[in-house]
Amino acid sequence: MSSENLWHAYRSLTRDSSVKQSKVTRALVRRIMGYARPYRALVIMFLVTLVIASLLSVAQPLLFRRIVDKGISVGDAKVVTITALIIAVLAILDAGLGLVSRYFSSRIGEGLIYDLRSQVYTHVQEQSVAFFTRAQTGALISRLNSDVIGAQQAFTSTLGGVIGNMISLIIVLTTMFILSWQVTIVSLLLVPLFLFPARWMGRRLQSMTRQQMRLNADMSAQMSERFNVAGALLVKLFGRPAEEAASFSGRAEQVRDIGVRMAMANRWFFTALTLVAALATAVAYGLGGNLVITGVLSLGTLLALIGLLAQLYGPLTALSNVRVDVMTALVSFERVFEILDLPPMVHDAPDAMPVKSGPVSLCFDDVVFRYPKASEVSLASLESVAREDSGFAGVDVLKGVSFTVEAGTMTALVGPSGAGKTTISALATRLYDVNSGAILIGNQDLRSVTLESLHDAVGVVTQDAHMFHDTIRANLLYARPESTEGDMLAACAAAQIGDLIEALPDGLDTVVGDRGYRLSGGEKQRIALARLLLKAPRILILDEATAHLDSESEKAVQRALDTALVGRTSMVIAHRLSTIRRADQILVMVDGRVAERGTHEQLMALEGVYSELYRTQFDRPDEGDDQEI
Repeated sequence: MSSENLWHAYRSLTRDSSVKQSKVTRALVRRIMGYARPYRALVIMFLVTLVIASLLSVAQPLLFRRIVDKGISVGDAKVVTITALIIAVLAILDAGLGLVSRYFSSRIGEGLIYDLRSQVYTHVQEQSVAFFTRAQTGALISRLNSDVIGAQQAFTSTLGGVIGNMISLIIVLTTMFILSWQVTIVSLLLVPLFLFPARWMGRRLQSMTRQQMRLNADMSAQMSERFNVAGALLVKLFGRPAEEAASFSGRAEQVRDIGVRMAMANRWFFTALTLVAALATAVAYGLGGNLVITGVLSLGTLLALIGLLAQLYGPLTALSNVRVDVMTALVSFERVFEILDLPPMVHDAPDAMPVKSGPVSLCFDDVVFRYPKASEVSLASLESVAREDSGFAGVDVLKGVSFTVEAGTMTALVGPSGAGKTTISALATRLYDVNSGAILIGNQDLRSVTLESLHDAVGVVTQDAHMFHDTIRANLLYARPESTEGDMLAACAAAQIGDLIEALPDGLDTVVGDRGYRLSGGEKQRIALARLLLKAPRILILDEATAHLDSESEKAVQRALDTALVGRTSMVIAHRLSTIRRADQILVMVDGRVAERGTHEQLMALEGVYSELYRTQFDRPDEGDDQEI
């Protein structure tokens, strides 16, 4: 069974026959055990400590038997003293083994958490933008936190417990049979009572565990959306704190209720098993006591058997509960593997080459593109409000688009909203792959070059540049980590933000806040341009970079853009006439097609779509070249 389809098979585990369940579970366990291979030596040492601890646990009841039969009963103080000292030494040794065992289990468990988290994080980073437009941030974080920890427990608590209890069970049973086969057999008659509640409770808790994880993810998603600046601002502006509190309380109430149900289910299960163990102890006392009276057993042997019986039903209880533990762990692994098994839509080809050095052109050759469906890019379990696809999914957004941006020239894209302008910029940076046709950078197909070299060659400034909650310095260094302070200050000066940064008390070490909200829109855009200048891309794409700025901020950003565009191949989604007039080529997009192309003067002479846009947007008295199109 391939790993890609493994979790789908496991989802039907409770509905399949027992044979199919066994096959799927074995396949899942084999995959899980693959993650333990790097820790093989630690696992072996961990198991060795479990074996020694199990032997020590059996030794203590036998030593108590010796104290009673060989010491107290015959009045031999020396035997009592020596045996008591041995018991004390074994207790110290057992405590030391517990510490060593804990060290090994924590090394294995924390190492596994690190491996899984790193792998999931890296895999998520490789997903296309379409994945992030659908997945809820809180749900993803839940996979990296609670689900990974749940998977880790399978290697520490569950694996260690199963092996340790099996070893203890074998040793204890063997010792009990040697001491008294009669008491041992009678004690085991109640074992079947362990099996039925364990099987029923395992399925019930598996379902509740999956539900609990989903509810926790939904609650985390709501917190992550409301606790960022944009979400908090929306809540404040629309003034709905009561509705927000009620909504969160409802989700928290569901988490509380499922937690109570799981706690009570576990308690009922544990109480039932404890009751069976207590009944078995009573039977052993009754039968063993009579055997002592008749002289078949010694008093010390009976006490040893009672001590061993407690150690027998302890592992039996744990092993009966192991189905619950395993099912709970498998749910966590299922949710982690669900992410890992989702293939990235955009990835490097096996023979991918870097983008060639030197100036490069950008060419769209008969490009057809439609946005992917949800099932192709994301998981319904990562959306609390998942719906069937609607809108542009499955519909051609670009329909045979062809044009070339020659090296060192500027091409402007204009047209009504929804015409496909932003889609073109997304395809040029390979955030998506085309459905047919090709996009060439120089003479290389975008799909044949490495993503790293493509992202080095192409820089983008959007209308809402993102900033990390860190310093200006850290945000600038994200573009080029090896930049010096002089490089950063020069880039800031070129981006028309240098004077402001020098005037700040902390300069480059000023914290910009969540998503840069401590800065004005113009300041944030200019820092984004400085970051782009540090990167020094050969192709520059501007997606309405001044769309939401006031006139003063826009003029400052426009001066910075003039510096950034010099000598670079550039594609601009334009809304200012001053920018459009400077373009070497203007493409008019209508309904996913290039309706017109040419210079400003050529397009005005055509008396077509562009001239109509010009007349409706620009032909106003005293408004000059800064008007929008």
